[in-house]
Amino acid sequence: MKYVLISGGVVSGLGKGVTASSIGVVLKACGLRVTSIKIDPYLNIDAGTMSPFEHGEVFVLDDGGEVDLDLGNYERFLDVTLTKDNNITTGKIYQSVLEKERKGDYLGKTVQVVPHITDAIKDWIETVAVIPVDGKEGPADVCVIELGGTVGDIESMPFIEALRQLSFQVGPDNFCLIHVSLIPVLGVVGEQKTKPTQHSVRELRALGLTPHLLTSRSAEPLLESTKEKLSKFCHVPVENILNIHDVPNIWHIPLLLRNQNAHHSILQQLNLLSQATPPDLQQWTEMAETYDNLTESVRIAMVGKYVGLTDSYLSVVKALLHACVARSFKPSIDWIAASDLEDDSEKSTPEAHAAAWKTLKSADCVLVPGGFGDRGVRGMMLAAKYARENSVPYLGICLGMQISVIEFARSVLGWERANSVEFDAQTPNPVVIFMPEGSRTHMGSTMRLGSRRTLLQTSDCITSKLYGNSEYVDERHRHRYEVNPDVIETLEEAGLKFVGKDESGKRMEILELPSHPFYVGAQFHPEFKSRPARPSALFLGLILAATGKLEAYISSRQNGS
Repeated sequence: MKYVLISGGVVSGLGKGVTASSIGVVLKACGLRVTSIKIDPYLNIDAGTMSPFEHGEVFVLDDGGEVDLDLGNYERFLDVTLTKDNNITTGKIYQSVLEKERKGDYLGKTVQVVPHITDAIKDWIETVAVIPVDGKEGPADVCVIELGGTVGDIESMPFIEALRQLSFQVGPDNFCLIHVSLIPVLGVVGEQKTKPTQHSVRELRALGLTPHLLTSRSAEPLLESTKEKLSKFCHVPVENILNIHDVPNIWHIPLLLRNQNAHHSILQQLNLLSQATPPDLQQWTEMAETYDNLTESVRIAMVGKYVGLTDSYLSVVKALLHACVARSFKPSIDWIAASDLEDDSEKSTPEAHAAAWKTLKSADCVLVPGGFGDRGVRGMMLAAKYARENSVPYLGICLGMQISVIEFARSVLGWERANSVEFDAQTPNPVVIFMPEGSRTHMGSTMRLGSRRTLLQTSDCITSKLYGNSEYVDERHRHRYEVNPDVIETLEEAGLKFVGKDESGKRMEILELPSHPFYVGAQFHPEFKSRPARPSALFLGLILAATGKLEAYISSRQNGS
């Protein structure tokens, strides 16, 4: 196995995940098979219990793994299906070592960070690296490892030591280290500063790892004089100093790396030049250029709880991007804090309330994504009601679907106190209830998680026509509460149709309002399986409906054109 390690220095948030994904894309374009591993040095077992404000979105995998959002980047860029073991955390490593210690596997030895923790890290990497993730048999050619955090962080020390040992163990022809760093420009001087990168590389080398390539993040392209200075003080050849400067969209980054011959430097280090072909990035070039040249936009009102941090809804944003570009539109997302739509905010923050409603009413479609807790729920219901009553295309995901059911029960059935038991345990009309697949006492990994099959109840529904499948869809889940099976008959008699159910028939997965141009709710998260070249069917449907092209699209598909 050949390993490419991506480390980061100076500051966090430099885009190591996109860099790692893009390097994978370039290597894949050279005819190599690529897999990925993300190392997160935090003590949590997984990302499942972390607030989106704290860590951005929780990405869900087919096997139910709740992982870092960078694994979503890997899946989208490389078009692979990863497992929860592709995300290594300090918590997972320590848990595995302590379980062995309790069983007596260390034969009475004193259990220490070196060698026991570091050996566990190396074993984990070597085991996961050979698991195929691209649907083919046998291991990949290259494993791209991203080390989260910043060099010098106390949490990442055991991982750096383990990776140092791994590099020595597998030999120089099988290990390539790429260090991502920041080249700031001070406003007063206007000069590209290399000193932070010099210090970062010096610290890395002091820990026993020497970078083979440097990837410099900067606002503007690096000057040759800056590259020469970096080369001299960081002990890296000038041709191995790459620059990822700000670009119009992230699909340019693999092209940027290709244009700087990044693949040649990596392949040379890994002794793979004879095995690889010149990189074929035609599809990426077309996607990047298409997006740059788009002029028409679609206004999407995103009504959520975590709109202060857009990374909280990263996969939703990417799914909207994929769907829009596929139909030659640019996504224009209007972020609306759900609480700003509520009646209470009209008194407390009248300007924010007025602005939120103005934004909602000027949107071409409305999307209510997933979330937990009762904050902003009334605002989401008002958004769902507005979309339902005014024939505005609506897509509700997870909580967004449950919101549409509660709103329908209140407004159409007249059940004024209809609610989810998550928000009101004493509601006389519990239309959303806790379904017993999870735990009431534990938070981590206790939900209905991962890829599950949804059986379509009729082929004569928008969902079936969009997916091009009249029988079933397989999508990823992440939730604790579901629509109460006892109220389905009453809701359906009033006009709300549940067109997708699980194999038991008790869990409602997809709802539609046939009297509406596009009013769809999904209990699952379709955004997790959206890809640049294969947009999610429901997101595509939302954009088609918002641009008045849904009927023409469906009829053209039915006619086989």
